[in-house]
Amino acid sequence: MQSTKKAELNKDLIEDFWRIWLRFNKINVHFSIEPNHSLFAQFAEFPDIWQMRETFDYGSVNLIELMDRTRDQGRVGDSLKVNYYTVDEALHMRMVFEYCEGEHYYKYAGWKRIFSQYVLYDAPLDKVKMEEIHRILAGVVKAWYESHLKKDREIILNHIKKNFEKGESFTQ
Repeated sequence: MQSTKKAELNKDLIEDFWRIWLRFNKINVHFSIEPNHSLFAQFAEFPDIWQMRETFDYGSVNLIELMDRTRDQGRVGDSLKVNYYTVDEALHMRMVFEYCEGEHYYKYAGWKRIFSQYVLYDAPLDKVKMEEIHRILAGVVKAWYESHLKKDREIILNHIKKNFEKGESFTQ
């Protein structure tokens, strides 16, 4: 039952992330998507005329990611991620927005990028509500899109910080 629910969720989320990718691509904003579009989509004409592959194993996907590759304003690495984790043998789904806060020099390790995550959604798999995820995505994508149009990264960062709980920070 869990794998069927996960497969359905993943198929919907991957399709949503691809539609977001298409929207940003129209204004020349370059994103990468995981899993790669060649795995889950069949194209009649890339990128606009496509359909989801029925043969792709959506239930095996544990990470769905949309990553900003824009070099200006330190945006490289800003990403929307969905991943799964287990707590007491129950599968949970978490959606986060992750971004680079800057760099720091460590004496023995050199320069490292500091990333922060904000938790957009977190629920046991059997309690996941796609309506809630779509509501959250609508606000985040709108702010992200506007931040690119106005060339002001603070728009998306302020939206995330104001509306969501901070998760973990880490270096890479």
